[in-house]
Amino acid sequence: MSDDLAPTYTEKGKAFERDMSYIPDRILAGERSQDPHDATYGGRDDVQVWPVEPGRYRLVAAPACPWANRSLIVRELLGLTDVISVGKPGPTHDKRSWTFDRDPGGRDPVLGMERLQEAYLNRFPDYPKGITVPAMVDVETREVVTNDFPWITHDLYFEWRDHHRPGAPDLWPDDVRDEMETVMKRVFTEVNNGVYRCGFAGSQQAYDDAYDRLFTALDWLEERLADRRYLMGPTVTEADVRLFTTLVRFDPVYHGHFKCNRNKLSEMPNLWGYARDLFQTPGFGETVDFEQIKAHYYVVHTDINPSGIIPKGPDLAGWHAPHGRENL
Repeated sequence: MSDDLAPTYTEKGKAFERDMSYIPDRILAGERSQDPHDATYGGRDDVQVWPVEPGRYRLVAAPACPWANRSLIVRELLGLTDVISVGKPGPTHDKRSWTFDRDPGGRDPVLGMERLQEAYLNRFPDYPKGITVPAMVDVETREVVTNDFPWITHDLYFEWRDHHRPGAPDLWPDDVRDEMETVMKRVFTEVNNGVYRCGFAGSQQAYDDAYDRLFTALDWLEERLADRRYLMGPTVTEADVRLFTTLVRFDPVYHGHFKCNRNKLSEMPNLWGYARDLFQTPGFGETVDFEQIKAHYYVVHTDINPSGIIPKGPDLAGWHAPHGRENL
Protein backbone atom coordinates (compact mmCIF):
# COMPACT_ATOMS: atom_id res chain seq x y z
CA MET A 1 0.00 0.00 0.00
CA SER A 2 1.13 3.49 -0.76
CA ASP A 3 1.49 4.84 2.77
CA ASP A 4 4.82 3.03 2.93
CA LEU A 5 5.37 2.81 -0.82
CA ALA A 6 4.87 -0.94 -0.94
CA PRO A 7 3.00 -2.13 -4.05
CA THR A 8 -0.59 -0.94 -4.16
CA TYR A 9 -1.84 -4.29 -5.32
CA THR A 10 -2.20 -7.73 -3.81
CA GLU A 11 -1.42 -10.87 -5.74
CA LYS A 12 -4.65 -12.17 -7.22
CA GLY A 13 -6.40 -14.60 -4.93
CA LYS A 14 -4.50 -13.58 -1.82
CA ALA A 15 -5.23 -11.42 1.19
CA PHE A 16 -3.30 -8.23 1.84
CA GLU A 17 -0.37 -8.59 4.26
CA ARG A 18 1.52 -5.63 5.65
CA ASP A 19 5.30 -5.73 5.84
CA MET A 20 6.09 -4.68 9.42
CA SER A 21 9.87 -4.75 9.06
CA TYR A 22 11.25 -1.27 9.75
CA ILE A 23 14.55 0.33 10.79
CA PRO A 24 14.61 -0.81 14.43
CA ASP A 25 16.80 1.94 15.94
CA ARG A 26 15.54 3.76 19.02
CA ILE A 27 16.03 7.27 20.42
CA LEU A 28 16.43 6.67 24.16
CA ALA A 29 17.11 8.77 27.23
CA GLY A 30 19.63 6.17 28.45
CA GLU A 31 21.15 2.89 27.42
CA ARG A 32 17.86 1.11 28.09
CA SER A 33 14.25 2.01 27.55
CA GLN A 34 12.61 4.08 30.28
CA ASP A 35 9.45 1.99 29.96
CA PRO A 36 9.50 -0.74 32.63
CA HIS A 37 7.14 -2.83 30.50
CA ASP A 38 9.40 -2.67 27.43
CA ALA A 39 10.76 -6.17 27.05
CA THR A 40 11.31 -5.95 23.29
CA TYR A 41 14.62 -4.10 23.49
CA GLY A 42 17.36 -6.14 25.06
CA GLY A 43 20.50 -4.75 23.49
CA ARG A 44 19.85 -6.44 20.15
CA ASP A 45 22.74 -6.27 17.72
CA ASP A 46 20.54 -4.76 15.01
CA VAL A 47 19.35 -1.87 17.19
CA GLN A 48 21.41 1.30 17.40
CA VAL A 49 20.58 3.59 20.32
CA TRP A 50 20.49 7.32 19.58
CA PRO A 51 20.46 9.91 22.39
CA VAL A 52 17.57 12.20 23.27
CA GLU A 53 18.75 15.68 22.26
CA PRO A 54 16.36 18.61 21.74
CA GLY A 55 16.76 20.10 18.28
CA ARG A 56 18.76 17.18 16.90
CA TYR A 57 15.98 15.35 15.05
CA ARG A 58 13.34 16.23 12.51
CA LEU A 59 10.13 14.25 12.43
CA VAL A 60 9.09 13.80 8.80
CA ALA A 61 5.38 13.04 8.77
CA ALA A 62 2.93 13.46 5.90
CA PRO A 63 -0.47 14.63 7.20
CA ALA A 64 -2.13 12.40 4.59
CA CYS A 65 -0.77 9.18 6.10
CA PRO A 66 -2.56 7.66 9.12
CA TRP A 67 0.62 6.15 10.56
CA ALA A 68 2.39 9.51 10.34
CA ASN A 69 -0.67 11.33 11.68
CA ARG A 70 -0.20 9.38 14.95
CA SER A 71 3.22 10.93 15.49
CA LEU A 72 1.96 14.43 14.71
CA ILE A 73 -0.79 14.05 17.32
CA VAL A 74 1.50 12.68 20.04
CA ARG A 75 4.07 15.43 19.39
CA GLU A 76 1.32 18.02 19.88
CA LEU A 77 -0.25 16.37 22.94
CA LEU A 78 3.09 16.12 24.75
CA GLY A 79 4.20 19.66 23.87
CA LEU A 80 7.29 18.61 21.94
CA THR A 81 6.81 21.08 19.11
CA ASP A 82 9.80 23.22 20.16
CA VAL A 83 11.97 20.16 20.86
CA ILE A 84 11.46 18.10 17.70
CA SER A 85 10.89 19.96 14.45
CA VAL A 86 8.56 18.59 11.82
CA GLY A 87 8.73 18.27 8.03
CA LYS A 88 5.58 17.57 6.08
CA PRO A 89 5.75 15.91 2.65
CA GLY A 90 2.88 16.52 0.27
CA PRO A 91 0.06 14.00 -0.15
CA THR A 92 0.98 12.59 -3.56
CA HIS A 93 4.15 10.84 -4.58
CA ASP A 94 5.58 8.43 -7.11
CA LYS A 95 6.98 4.96 -6.50
CA ARG A 96 10.31 6.35 -5.35
CA SER A 97 9.49 8.51 -2.39
CA TRP A 98 7.40 11.01 -0.52
CA THR A 99 8.36 14.49 -1.71
CA PHE A 100 8.40 17.97 -0.19
CA ASP A 101 6.52 19.44 -3.12
CA ARG A 102 4.46 21.81 -0.95
CA ASP A 103 7.49 23.49 0.58
CA PRO A 104 9.05 26.56 -1.10
CA GLY A 105 11.23 25.40 -3.97
CA GLY A 106 10.06 21.84 -3.45
CA ARG A 107 12.61 21.24 -0.67
CA ASP A 108 12.29 20.68 3.05
CA PRO A 109 13.48 23.98 4.59
CA VAL A 110 15.60 22.27 7.27
CA LEU A 111 16.88 19.14 5.58
CA GLY A 112 17.26 20.78 2.18
CA MET A 113 16.07 17.68 0.33
CA GLU A 114 13.41 17.18 -2.32
CA ARG A 115 12.64 13.58 -1.39
CA LEU A 116 12.59 11.77 1.92
CA GLN A 117 14.37 9.01 0.02
CA GLU A 118 17.57 11.06 0.27
CA ALA A 119 17.66 10.61 4.07
CA TYR A 120 17.30 6.85 3.70
CA LEU A 121 20.01 6.61 1.04
CA ASN A 122 22.33 8.87 3.04
CA ARG A 123 22.43 6.17 5.68
CA PHE A 124 21.73 3.04 3.63
CA PRO A 125 22.95 3.58 0.04
CA ASP A 126 21.32 0.34 -1.09
CA TYR A 127 18.14 0.66 0.98
CA PRO A 128 15.84 -1.98 -0.52
CA LYS A 129 12.46 -1.21 1.03
CA GLY A 130 9.75 1.41 0.74
CA ILE A 131 10.42 4.98 1.89
CA THR A 132 7.98 5.31 4.76
CA VAL A 133 6.57 8.02 6.99
CA PRO A 134 6.81 8.82 9.81
CA ALA A 135 10.59 8.93 9.94
CA MET A 136 12.97 10.49 12.43
CA VAL A 137 15.91 12.13 10.66
CA ASP A 138 19.17 13.34 12.19
CA VAL A 139 19.37 16.95 11.03
CA GLU A 140 23.16 17.32 11.00
CA THR A 141 23.94 14.16 9.03
CA ARG A 142 20.64 14.20 7.09
CA GLU A 143 20.37 10.46 7.74
CA VAL A 144 17.24 8.55 8.68
CA VAL A 145 17.30 7.25 12.26
CA THR A 146 14.16 5.13 12.40
CA ASN A 147 10.85 4.68 10.64
CA ASP A 148 9.41 2.15 13.11
CA PHE A 149 6.13 3.99 13.61
CA PRO A 150 4.74 2.17 16.70
CA TRP A 151 8.00 2.78 18.58
CA ILE A 152 8.30 6.40 17.47
CA THR A 153 5.20 7.44 19.41
CA HIS A 154 6.01 5.09 22.29
CA ASP A 155 9.43 6.70 22.68
CA LEU A 156 8.12 10.25 22.34
CA TYR A 157 6.23 9.51 25.54
CA PHE A 158 8.71 7.47 27.59
CA GLU A 159 12.07 8.81 26.42
CA TRP A 160 11.33 12.51 25.97
CA ARG A 161 9.48 12.99 29.28
CA ASP A 162 11.97 15.57 30.57
CA HIS A 163 10.83 17.79 27.71
CA HIS A 164 7.04 17.28 27.93
CA ARG A 165 4.84 20.28 28.61
CA PRO A 166 3.44 20.69 32.14
CA GLY A 167 0.23 18.68 32.44
CA ALA A 168 0.95 16.49 29.41
CA PRO A 169 -1.41 13.48 29.31
CA ASP A 170 -0.38 10.05 30.56
CA LEU A 171 -0.69 8.21 27.28
CA TRP A 172 0.52 4.89 28.75
CA PRO A 173 -1.16 4.60 32.19
CA ASP A 174 0.36 1.78 34.19
CA ASP A 175 -2.88 0.66 35.84
CA VAL A 176 -4.47 -0.32 32.52
CA ARG A 177 -1.31 -1.15 30.59
CA ASP A 178 -1.95 -4.85 30.03
CA GLU A 179 -5.51 -4.30 28.85
CA MET A 180 -4.44 -1.37 26.69
CA GLU A 181 -1.86 -3.53 24.91
CA THR A 182 -4.62 -6.04 24.12
CA VAL A 183 -6.97 -3.31 22.90
CA MET A 184 -4.27 -1.71 20.73
CA LYS A 185 -3.38 -5.04 19.17
CA ARG A 186 -7.00 -5.63 18.14
CA VAL A 187 -7.38 -2.06 16.91
CA PHE A 188 -4.27 -2.44 14.76
CA THR A 189 -4.96 -5.86 13.27
CA GLU A 190 -8.71 -5.45 12.76
CA VAL A 191 -9.27 -1.71 12.18
CA ASN A 192 -6.07 0.21 11.31
CA ASN A 193 -4.91 -2.61 9.05
CA GLY A 194 -8.39 -3.99 8.47
CA VAL A 195 -9.41 -1.19 6.12
CA TYR A 196 -6.33 -1.93 3.99
CA ARG A 197 -7.19 -5.64 3.88
CA CYS A 198 -10.51 -4.60 2.38
CA GLY A 199 -9.06 -2.08 -0.05
CA PHE A 200 -6.25 -4.26 -1.34
CA ALA A 201 -7.91 -7.67 -1.23
CA GLY A 202 -6.78 -9.91 -4.08
CA SER A 203 -10.00 -11.89 -4.36
CA GLN A 204 -13.68 -11.70 -3.51
CA GLN A 205 -13.20 -14.17 -0.67
CA ALA A 206 -10.28 -12.21 0.78
CA TYR A 207 -12.38 -9.04 0.62
CA ASP A 208 -15.44 -10.67 2.20
CA ASP A 209 -13.35 -12.03 5.06
CA ALA A 210 -11.64 -8.69 5.61
CA TYR A 211 -14.96 -6.82 5.52
CA ASP A 212 -16.50 -9.12 8.12
CA ARG A 213 -13.48 -8.83 10.41
CA LEU A 214 -13.45 -5.04 10.16
CA PHE A 215 -17.09 -4.54 11.04
CA THR A 216 -16.98 -7.14 13.82
CA ALA A 217 -14.25 -5.01 15.40
CA LEU A 218 -16.11 -1.75 14.81
CA ASP A 219 -19.22 -3.22 16.45
CA TRP A 220 -17.08 -4.24 19.42
CA LEU A 221 -15.72 -0.70 19.69
CA GLU A 222 -19.19 0.80 19.36
CA GLU A 223 -20.30 -1.28 22.32
CA ARG A 224 -17.13 -0.56 24.33
CA LEU A 225 -17.59 3.18 23.95
CA ALA A 226 -21.20 3.15 25.09
CA ASP A 227 -20.32 3.74 28.75
CA ARG A 228 -16.79 5.14 28.69
CA ARG A 229 -15.54 8.37 27.17
CA TYR A 230 -12.29 6.94 25.79
CA LEU A 231 -11.06 3.43 25.03
CA MET A 232 -9.40 2.95 28.41
CA GLY A 233 -11.70 5.08 30.55
CA PRO A 234 -11.89 8.78 31.42
CA THR A 235 -8.60 9.95 29.90
CA VAL A 236 -6.95 9.93 26.47
CA THR A 237 -4.27 7.27 25.91
CA GLU A 238 -2.09 6.03 23.06
CA ALA A 239 -4.90 3.61 22.20
CA ASP A 240 -7.17 6.53 21.30
CA VAL A 241 -4.51 8.13 19.12
CA ARG A 242 -4.11 4.88 17.19
CA LEU A 243 -7.82 4.41 16.59
CA PHE A 244 -8.55 8.05 15.77
CA THR A 245 -6.38 8.24 12.66
CA THR A 246 -8.39 5.48 11.01
CA LEU A 247 -11.77 6.82 12.14
CA VAL A 248 -11.08 10.33 10.84
CA ARG A 249 -10.35 8.86 7.38
CA PHE A 250 -13.26 6.44 7.36
CA ASP A 251 -16.05 8.41 5.70
CA PRO A 252 -13.83 10.54 3.39
CA VAL A 253 -11.79 7.57 2.11
CA TYR A 254 -12.25 4.05 3.46
CA HIS A 255 -16.04 3.84 3.13
CA GLY A 256 -15.97 4.28 -0.64
CA HIS A 257 -12.38 3.95 -1.84
CA PHE A 258 -11.65 0.81 0.18
CA LYS A 259 -15.22 -0.58 -0.06
CA CYS A 260 -15.75 -0.52 3.72
CA ASN A 261 -19.35 0.39 3.09
CA ARG A 262 -21.65 -1.48 5.46
CA ASN A 263 -22.23 1.89 7.06
CA LYS A 264 -20.49 5.21 7.57
CA LEU A 265 -18.74 6.21 10.77
CA SER A 266 -21.37 8.93 11.16
CA GLU A 267 -24.00 6.16 11.37
CA MET A 268 -22.41 4.57 14.47
CA PRO A 269 -23.48 6.90 17.32
CA ASN A 270 -20.87 6.05 19.94
CA LEU A 271 -17.91 5.87 17.58
CA TRP A 272 -19.02 9.03 15.78
CA GLY A 273 -19.40 10.96 19.02
CA TYR A 274 -16.06 9.60 20.27
CA ALA A 275 -14.28 10.57 17.05
CA ARG A 276 -15.75 14.11 17.20
CA ASP A 277 -14.74 14.38 20.86
CA LEU A 278 -11.12 13.59 19.96
CA PHE A 279 -11.18 15.79 16.85
CA GLN A 280 -12.21 18.75 19.02
CA THR A 281 -9.50 18.00 21.61
CA PRO A 282 -6.37 20.18 21.23
CA GLY A 283 -3.66 18.13 19.52
CA PHE A 284 -5.97 16.07 17.34
CA GLY A 285 -8.06 18.07 14.88
CA GLU A 286 -5.35 20.55 13.94
CA THR A 287 -3.20 17.70 12.62
CA VAL A 288 -5.94 16.54 10.22
CA ASP A 289 -5.97 17.78 6.63
CA PHE A 290 -8.93 16.27 4.79
CA GLU A 291 -7.87 17.76 1.46
CA GLN A 292 -4.48 16.04 1.66
CA ILE A 293 -6.03 12.79 2.91
CA LYS A 294 -8.36 12.55 -0.08
CA ALA A 295 -5.67 13.63 -2.55
CA HIS A 296 -3.33 10.94 -1.29
CA TYR A 297 -5.66 7.97 -1.53
CA TYR A 298 -7.58 8.89 -4.66
CA VAL A 299 -4.58 10.09 -6.68
CA VAL A 300 -1.83 7.69 -5.61
CA HIS A 301 -3.87 4.47 -5.73
CA THR A 302 -4.16 4.37 -9.50
CA ASP A 303 -4.96 0.65 -9.52
CA ILE A 304 -8.06 1.32 -7.39
CA ASN A 305 -8.95 4.74 -8.82
CA PRO A 306 -7.35 4.96 -12.29
CA SER A 307 -9.15 8.20 -13.16
CA GLY A 308 -7.47 10.07 -10.29
CA ILE A 309 -10.72 11.93 -9.67
CA ILE A 310 -11.03 13.16 -6.07
CA PRO A 311 -14.60 13.13 -4.69
CA LYS A 312 -15.99 16.43 -3.44
CA GLY A 313 -17.71 14.93 -0.39
CA PRO A 314 -18.49 14.13 2.27
CA ASP A 315 -19.73 17.17 4.17
CA LEU A 316 -17.21 17.71 6.98
CA ALA A 317 -19.22 20.21 9.04
CA GLY A 318 -20.35 17.47 11.43
CA TRP A 319 -16.85 17.15 12.89
CA HIS A 320 -17.43 20.41 14.75
CA ALA A 321 -20.89 19.49 16.09
CA PRO A 322 -21.34 18.99 19.86
CA HIS A 323 -20.54 15.40 20.87
CA GLY A 324 -21.98 15.23 24.40
CA ARG A 325 -19.44 12.70 25.57
CA GLU A 326 -18.16 14.85 28.41
CA ASN A 327 -21.16 13.46 30.32
CA LEU A 328 -19.38 10.10 30.42
